[in-house]
Amino acid sequence: MAKFSVAVKPGSSQEKIIETAPGKLVIYLRAKPHDGEANDSLIKILSKYFNVSKTSIKITHGQKSRTKTIEF
Repeated sequence: MAKFSVAVKPGSSQEKIIETAPGKLVIYLRAKPHDGEANDSLIKILSKYFNVSKTSIKITHGQKSRTKTIEF
C-alpha cells in the first residue's frame, strides 16, 4: 500500500501534479472546495496519475483540509 501526503490547491486555472519530495505531492485542481467536488476531482486525477482504480484510493486524513493523506 502506498501512502502520500498531498497539498491540494482547489480553484486553479489548470490541473497538474507536482512531486515536491518522495511521498509528497502538490496538486492543482480546477474544482472548487464545495460539496466534496475537490475531493472527487482529487481522486479522479490521482487514479489517472498512478493508473489505479478510483475506488482503491482513500483519503485517510484531512477530508475537509487542503493537506491530506491518501493511500491506495
